[in-house]
Formats: sequence, C-alpha cells, structure tokens
Amino acid sequence: MLEGTMTSTTEITHLTFDVLVDLLRKIFVRHGVSETTAAILADNCARAERDGSFSHGIFRVPGYISTLKSGWVDGKAQPVIEDDGAALIRVDARNGFTLAASALARPTLLERAREQGVGVLAIRNSHHFSALWPDVEPFADEGLVALSFVNSMAVVVPPGGKKAIFGTNPVAFAAPRAGQPPYVFDQSSSAIANGDVQIAAREGHSLREGAGVDRDGNPTTDPRAVLDGGALLPFGGYKGASIALMVEILAAALTGGNFSREVDWSQHPGAQTPCTGQLFIVIDPARGGNGHFAERVAEICDLTREAGQERLPSDRRFRTRAETARTGIPIKAKDMALLQELVSE
Repeated sequence: MLEGTMTSTTEITHLTFDVLVDLLRKIFVRHGVSETTAAILADNCARAERDGSFSHGIFRVPGYISTLKSGWVDGKAQPVIEDDGAALIRVDARNGFTLAASALARPTLLERAREQGVGVLAIRNSHHFSALWPDVEPFADEGLVALSFVNSMAVVVPPGGKKAIFGTNPVAFAAPRAGQPPYVFDQSSSAIANGDVQIAAREGHSLREGAGVDRDGNPTTDPRAVLDGGALLPFGGYKGASIALMVEILAAALTGGNFSREVDWSQHPGAQTPCTGQLFIVIDPARGGNGHFAERVAEICDLTREAGQERLPSDRRFRTRAETARTGIPIKAKDMALLQELVSE
C-alpha cells in the first residue's frame, strides 16, 4: 500500500491529495515530462479527481502518456513570454502543455490585472487536455474575475453541417463571492463534453437525445457511433454554434493558434492532445464601479437559488472537495492498478 493511503474496501483505495499528486508526478516524469511541468499536470489531474470531475482526472492520464509516446507533444518544452507590454501578454508554448505556459505567465498576468485593471494572456502552440475551471478558479481566490477560452480538435458539427469543424470549445468563468466559495462555471459549447462521450462508450451508457450524430449525419445516442466517424452537436443549436465559433476566434485566430479543424496528428498515432491556443481575460473588480463586488455576486447567486435553481455551477464540486478532504480521494481498483502500472513502466 502507498504511504498516506487508506483502504475502505477491496475495491476502493483512498488517497490524500498530496499522495495522488506525487504519484501522478512520478508517472509524468517517467514518460518524458520535465519535473516542473509534471508537477503542474499532476496537480491539475488530482484537482479534477478530488472534485469529482472524473472525465478530466485519472481518466485523462493514459491519453497524456499515449500522446507523449507518439511524439506529438514535447513534455520538456520551455514556454517563452514573447510580449508582456501593456495589458496583453503573449506566450509561445513551443508545442508543450498549456498549463506550463499559463503557470509561467501567471505572475505577470496578475501584475497587469492589478496595475491596469485588466490583463489578457494569449497562448499558442499549446496542448490543453484538462478541465478549464482549474485555470480560472485560482484567480477568483485572489479576488479577481477570470474568463478563459480554449479550442480543441474538430469533433463538433455545426447545425446543418456535414463535417466536424469546431472543438468542444469550452468557456470558463470565475468570480469571488462573499462568504462562499467563488462562483465558477466551465461549460463546453457542445451538447456534452467529449470526455463524457468516451466514458459513456467505455461503460456502455447511452447519450441523451440531441448530443451527437453518426458518420452519416443521423442523430444517435450511441457514444461509439459518435466516436467512430460521427460528431457532437453544439448545445442549443445555432446558439451553441455561435459560442463555439467565438472560441475559435478568441483562442486560435487571436492567439495565433490552430483552428480545431487544422489539428492534424495523422503522423502521430496515439496522439490525443489538441495543439491549439488559449486566451485568458483577468479583471480586477476593484477597478470597476462597485466597491462591494463579491457581496453583489453572492446576492445574485442567492436570488437565483431563491428563484428555484437548487444547484449552481461548481456547488457539487465544492461539496465533493470538502468530502474528499475528510475521507481522502476514492480511487477505483482498476484505476489504482493503472497508475501503479504506469509508474513502473
């Protein structure tokens, strides 16, 4: 048994957050990631697993490893800040992981937001393969408002379209909230996240109506049909497609990254991480017109609950986080076996 673990049943192992981070870090280093970047990726995956975002936690690790083995991504890439003048900071990730590039630029981004009221971070040549909420939530913890946009590989067909053109193209937002954890949402512009489709296929679940089409463009609830030449649909038809297109513009056209349709890993079998771009916008609410911003955020959230919405975005994550802090992070036996295999390869 690993140090720091507790076993409650023969099927579940409970790990502390730090133990899981260390295990993941060792796996990434073992497979060609620099120590610095490995620690960043490990922390991100562990946060997702801790908070119950299972489609972006341990589930993603084999995809990272497969991509590293394919040669598609450089696990030792050293991102470079090319321009940090005025409010906009431009970073070339140099075919490495986006999280390493954003970590490098974060101190400057915070400085710009404090000094000028807003900071913008444009990252290109970058691989993002994780949930987007961990990218923005830390800024809200600092009392700032943050938005982020990232595109991915083409898996979403526009309404009436015949081929995938957009990625799932999520948007994430975070704002401080008085007396409560930050208000945070992370939602794809597709009807369902691609990772959730993969999990449904693996576990034999059907998708809800309106989530995707098969290779002939026919509506389907079969996740395997979506993954085998089919495509996802944008949420809300043309409304979701408009947001997906906006993300392509902000995360790729503006940053200098690839459009989702331009991602071509055909010469790298096993590659799974899209090489595109990402944009951050960070705002200091103290520079706005309201001296009680966090209180006002709490007020509108409370009014939303009073109106009948029982659960707001991120509520479940924060509840799960509190529970795993008490009991440890539950890891299924098959996932534990996978991690132990990867760390010893």
